[in-house]
Parts: sequence; structure tokens; C-alpha cells
Amino acid sequence: MDEPVFEISAQEVTLEVVDARTGRHYRRTLPIDYYETANTLVLRGENLDGSFSQLVFYSDRGAQRLQDLTGKGADQDPCGTHV
Repeated sequence: MDEPVFEISAQEVTLEVVDARTGRHYRRTLPIDYYETANTLVLRGENLDGSFSQLVFYSDRGAQRLQDLTGKGADQDPCGTHV
């Protein structure tokens, strides 16, 4: 039986795209750090000048948790177990 996966990480990513005009497939492997959990997907790399850059994508669950942590979420317990 497979163990549950809680995070995925890699030091490079492979992109596959289909050109909209020609329909041709292209595949590129890039030196981008990849980190994924149930809440976020983070891509890290370097800009053209060599400085650090990152993109963070939040899942619906991650966005809700971020709202809760910053005090902008609902004023109720979503699971009904806290008083």
C-alpha cells in the first residue's frame, strides 16, 4: 500500500506546451525549485539579473486558511469542535 503524500518537492520542472498556432508540442526542463502541499504550490528561481524570484499559488483550502490566519475569515469554527 502506498504511503500518503503530504508534500512534493523538486529542483527542476519540466514544462510541456502545445503551440496554439501550429499545434506542435514542446518540452523544456528548467532549473526551477518546485514545492507543493495541499495549501500551496511554490515555484522559485532567478530573474534575468540573478536575483531571487518566486510565484506562490494558493489552493482554495490554502486561501481560506490564509484568510483565517490574517483575521479576515469567518468568525465561526468550520468543523464545529471548538468553543
